[in-house]
Amino acid sequence: MWIIFGIIAIIATLTNIFLFSRGKEYKLAMALGLSFTALTLCAEYSLVSNWVEVEDMGALLDVVPTVEKALWFLTIASILLNIIPIFLERKDKRAKKVSGI
Repeated sequence: MWIIFGIIAIIATLTNIFLFSRGKEYKLAMALGLSFTALTLCAEYSLVSNWVEVEDMGALLDVVPTVEKALWFLTIASILLNIIPIFLERKDKRAKKVSGI
């Protein structure tokens, strides 16, 4: 399930960037990207919880250390990619305000 949520989060983030670059409304795609990123993390945590319940130490020792680093990196990347359009939009508004346009 976490893979499906992760793929949807990537697609929503790319849609967010695409819509912003075209000058269209992007905030729904941004919200979806961040929401599916959160759902990905919850689904991964649930998977690890199941491994703990069945005491599958092999899975925990093999997967968790590597996936933890990947989840941190991908979550930070998702947040940054999804909020970049907001900062760029603010920068454009300030530039227009200063130039008097």
